Amino acid sequence: MRFSGKTDVGKVRAENQDSFETGEFPGGVFAVVCDGMGGAAGGSVASSLAASVYKRELESACAQGLPDGSAGDFMTAAAERANAEVYDKSQAEPSLSGMGTTIVSAMIVGEKLFIIHAGDSRAYLFSNGCLKLLTKDHSVVQSLLDSGYITPEQAEHHMYKNLITRALGTEPQVPVDFNIYSIADGEYVLLCTDGLTNYLRPEEIARIIGEGEFDGCADALVRAANDNGGGDNVTAVIFGKQ
Repeated sequence: MRFSGKTDVGKVRAENQDSFETGEFPGGVFAVVCDGMGGAAGGSVASSLAASVYKRELESACAQGLPDGSAGDFMTAAAERANAEVYDKSQAEPSLSGMGTTIVSAMIVGEKLFIIHAGDSRAYLFSNGCLKLLTKDHSVVQSLLDSGYITPEQAEHHMYKNLITRALGTEPQVPVDFNIYSIADGEYVLLCTDGLTNYLRPEEIARIIGEGEFDGCADALVRAANDNGGGDNVTAVIFGKQ
């Protein structure tokens, strides 16, 4: 199993508030991407803390391998612990009050792909040259889309595009969505923040992944997002079955 990961501040922001981690355990691998929010240093603290706590908790839980049916419990518990530590820190330090972070994580065990997420950082499956979205944003715009109030075209430039409805660290308990998929040899998972998806269309992302060398995929995606404006921090992590 190979990973290609890159995070970058972009061309406009003064600080990178994105974070990612990758890890392995007996029988499987995982990655997690977080996009922080909060004034001053709050966003970067929230994302880095959440990603590191999540990795620590998941690696500890999976140290002896992954028992059948436990993936969802282990990933959810790791996210809950990350939420608790971010929330506690925000309550203890006034300068970090109100900070929070998205989270999206994928785990591959054999032919199974497990996904959790909260917020608008996304997971995609790259297969046969095409990109399939595996997560649904927790955002104001997604709620408007689901209700039929706006069209997908209107959503791309909506004034509330960056408002999310769920983030770790903002409340004592924050739920995460969990889903299971299958993954075959030659398929890849892409985890990314909205700094990528706001500046590259899915077909552009698929083309870059399909045409490039695997080890340089994340760098190429980040570079393309920056070339298209780079108005936000951008993070991409790609991994899968060889």
